[in-house]
This record gives sequence, C-alpha cells and structure tokens, in this order.
Amino acid sequence: MTMSAAPLLEARQITLRIDARVFCRDLDIRLFPGDSLVILGRNGAGKSTLLTALAGLRAPDAGEILLAGKPYAEHGARAAARRRSWLGQRRDDPFAARVLETVLTGRHPHLGRWQWEGTADIALARAALAEVGLAEMAERDVRTLSGGERQRLAIATLFTQDAPLMLVDEPLAHLDMNHQIAALTLLSGRVRRGAALASILHDPGLAARFHTHALFMYGDGESEIGRAEDLLVPKKLSRLYGHPLLKATVDGHVAFVPA
Repeated sequence: MTMSAAPLLEARQITLRIDARVFCRDLDIRLFPGDSLVILGRNGAGKSTLLTALAGLRAPDAGEILLAGKPYAEHGARAAARRRSWLGQRRDDPFAARVLETVLTGRHPHLGRWQWEGTADIALARAALAEVGLAEMAERDVRTLSGGERQRLAIATLFTQDAPLMLVDEPLAHLDMNHQIAALTLLSGRVRRGAALASILHDPGLAARFHTHALFMYGDGESEIGRAEDLLVPKKLSRLYGHPLLKATVDGHVAFVPA
C-alpha cells in the first residue's frame, strides 16, 4: 500500500474457506508502516476468519502469508508475537488476577523463559493503563470489570505488547461512544508513529475517519481492496451491506445512514 518500506505483513493470493463456503479467493494484501486497513462486510462474511489467518492463527487454504518477509512458521510463536499483536473478540478470565498482572501479559513475548517483568515493563504497562483510563484500577480483580472496562484492558494489553503490526477484531465492542473515539484515536496515533493496523469495524463512518485503506468482503469469495476514500462511498457500501446508504458530512466528519 504505502510503498515507503518493506511490508510488515503480506498476503499473497490467499483463499479461505470453511467447508464448501469460500470467503475470499486469490486475495492480495500488503501492509506497510503507516497503513491502517479496515475490514468491512456483513455478519458471516469471513472477516474474523481472515484476520485470524493474517495473525498466523490458521493457515490459508491457498496462497501464503508473510510476516516481515517470512512465513509465521519460520518466526516461531514468541518471535512472531514481538512483531504482531492480536486482539480477538473473546475475553476469558476464569481465574483471579489483578488488572496490572493482566496487562503485563503483553510483555511475555519480550521476556526470556524464566525472566520476570522488570521496572521498564511495569512502567510500560502502567502507561498503557493510563492511556485507556484504567490507571486507578491497576489493583482491581479483572473479573470485577464491566464489559467496556475489560475491552479497554485488552487494548492496553495490546499496547503493552508494543508490536509494529496490530490486528484487532471489533475493538469497539462494549465501548460507549466516548471510549470508541478514544480507542480509535489511540490506535491511529500508533499508526502515525510507524505501526500498521488491520481492524474489523461495523461503522463505515468511523472506518472512513480513522483508516487509510479498506477491504470489502462480500461473503461469496469476492473481495475488494483499495484506498478508503475510493471504497467508502454510498454506492459501494450499499452493495456491500445490501441496503441503500446515504452519506452525510457534519463539521468535516463523514457518516453513512440507512436510506
């Protein structure tokens, strides 16, 4: 996309399917430092399946995915996690743990097998908690958090991992409007400082506001990728979602509303 450096992530002619259903076919993606890609489509179109493959958590049915120029298998799990951070949809906290202990798990890829977190790791974790407004909850049991607070903690853990490539699946889940904008602003700030981002969203207006590129998944193997300003237009979005959408611009911000 942005041809300023070697790609942080590259998908070459990948095909993804579950049983007989094909979600994407012969798809090419290249993410460079400073790129932010939003993945849009209807429910069940394969967005999460694709992001899981880009994270190296499932193999494509055809084609290859390269992280920093090499297949995931050549990196190994720990080295890959230093280059790629992942925020999935599920939050499982079956055991008691403090918020600070949870956010510090983001540092595990950077530590040796028997190494404990040091002063610098703890400072980075506390700074990430402060960014998402959870600094005062560092000693709380993670199981006492609300859904929105838990989601913000997941984002803080992503930031603590401090990988140059961020893959996030529905980062706005459970967040109120204030925290939605705050989360996207924080993610965009890292992109401006040289990271790359691929995220799944459901609001095309926020997608247009915070992303440089877009990928449409139609759920039948067809996909379309390009600059956000070229794809996020009413005609194309109406086809993607199967419902006519209208574009509104208020104070320089774009919104798309059902007709």
